[in-house]
Amino acid sequence: MAARRYTEHEEALEIKSLRRIIAAYINYQDAAEKDVKRYERSFKKLSPAHKELLFHLGLKYQRLRWCISMNTSFIMNMLEAFEPPFDMSQCVDGDCHDCAEHMHGHSHADTINNSELLAQHCCPEEGANTRETENKKDEEVHMVGSSQPAACNLGISQGEDKSCNDGKDASAAANCQDTDCFASSTDENEAVLQKYAWQRVNQITPGHRRAPSLPLDVPPVDVDKVRCIIRNIVRDWAQEGQIERDECYKPILEELNRLFPDRSRPPSCLVPGAGLGRLALEISSLGFVSQGNEFSYYMMICSSFILNHTQEANEWTIYPWIHNNCNSLSDKDQLRAVSFPDIHPSSAGITEGFSMCAGDFVEVYNEESQESAWDAVVTCFFLDTAHNIVEYIEIISKILKDGGVWVNMGPLLYHFADAYGPDDDMSIELSLEDVKRVAYHYGFVMEVEKMIDTTYTANMVSMMQNRYRAAFWTMRKDASRSKAKKRQ
Repeated sequence: MAARRYTEHEEALEIKSLRRIIAAYINYQDAAEKDVKRYERSFKKLSPAHKELLFHLGLKYQRLRWCISMNTSFIMNMLEAFEPPFDMSQCVDGDCHDCAEHMHGHSHADTINNSELLAQHCCPEEGANTRETENKKDEEVHMVGSSQPAACNLGISQGEDKSCNDGKDASAAANCQDTDCFASSTDENEAVLQKYAWQRVNQITPGHRRAPSLPLDVPPVDVDKVRCIIRNIVRDWAQEGQIERDECYKPILEELNRLFPDRSRPPSCLVPGAGLGRLALEISSLGFVSQGNEFSYYMMICSSFILNHTQEANEWTIYPWIHNNCNSLSDKDQLRAVSFPDIHPSSAGITEGFSMCAGDFVEVYNEESQESAWDAVVTCFFLDTAHNIVEYIEIISKILKDGGVWVNMGPLLYHFADAYGPDDDMSIELSLEDVKRVAYHYGFVMEVEKMIDTTYTANMVSMMQNRYRAAFWTMRKDASRSKAKKRQ
C-alpha cells in the first residue's frame, strides 16, 4: 500500500494533532500527581480521630506516587522510541515550539467540539462514551518482520526504574523522601521534549540545565485517553488480560482456523480497529497475512513500541488500576503490578507480511486498489465506532473477495451517540436486526451467529464489572446476492 501524500495544510493539522497526543502522554505524571494531592487535601479535612483511624492512607498515597513513577518511566521510554512520521520541529501556522502555550496541538476534530473524545469500550467503568478522532490517513507502518528480532535502541535502559531504582518495591518506596523517589522523571521528560523540539529556552539558565515545568494545558479527556491505553495494555499484552482475550479473541481465532483449514498459501486477513495489535498478531501467528488498521495515534505509538522494541517477555511493569479508588476490594488489589508483554512478539511465529496501517478505515480502504483484496475481515469491538455503520459494511463487502468471510465480535455501543455539539456530528445508530439487514443488502450470507458475554479492559478483581452481550457472527460474501450491485 503506497503512502499517501499530504498537502501542506493536512500535514500541519497532523503535526498539531500529534503534538497534542505527545503532550497528553508527557503530562501523565503531572495529572496523576494532582489526583494524589486532591486525596491528601481530603484526608487533611478529617478530624484527628478519623485521621488516626485511617492513618494508613498516608502510606497508600506514597505508594501511589511510586506506582505513578513506574508508569511514567514506561511512557517516557515509549516516547523516546517513537519516530514521528512528520518533522515535528517545524513551525505550523506561525506556531513556534519554544513556547509552551503551543505544545499541545489541535487536530481537525478540535473544530468539532465533542468529536475529539474517548472510545466507549476503552473506559466503560469511568462512563466515557465517545471516541477520539485524530485525523490520520493511510500511512502504512510495518511493525514486526517475521524473520527479524524486535530491536531496541532506547536511550534509557528498559529494566531500570529511574525514580526509585535500588531494588525497592512499592512498600519500601513509601519510606523514601518525596524528593528522592516521587519527583517528576525530569531527565526523561526533558529528553522527550528535546526530541520533539519543545524545550523552553527561558527555562535553561547559563551553567544550569533543568527540566521544564511542562505547563501543557492538557484537557481532562486527553488525560483519560492515556490512562485508557494503560488499561488496554493489560487487555492485549498481559497475562491478567487472558480472560478477556479468551472471551473475545479465542472465538475469532477458532473460527478462522475452521474456515481456512489449508493455509499452505497464507490467506489475507484485515483487522480494522486493531488497537494495540494483539489480535492482528495472533491471526498472523495462525498462518495468515494479517494487517491491523488503527485510527488512534495513542494506540499506534504504544503498539509500535510493544511490537518493535520488546526484547523479552514481561520486561515492563505497570500499575494500571491506581487511578480509580472506587469498588476496590483492598488497597493491595488497586496497587497491584502487571507485567507485560506476556509473550515476546517477535518470537510469536508470525507470518511474513504482518503489518499495521495507521489511518481512518473509510479513507484507507475505500480505494479502488482495495477492491476484492482480502480473504477475511475481522472486526472486534469496531463496528460501533462508525459515524455511519452502513458505510463500514459497504466497504467491508467491497474489499472482500467473492466468497470471502467477515467475522465480527462486539456490541453496538455507538461512539458518537452522545456527541452533542454545534457541529452535530453524524451518528447512525442501528439495531442488530437492522445491521444484519444492511449486511444482507451488500451480499452477505449469515453462516454462524451467537451472543457472547464479555468485558472490555475490565479490572477482574473490582467490585464492579461492566459486561457486554456481544454479537458474534460469520458472514460470507456472495456477490450474486448483492442488491446494491443489482441496482448499479
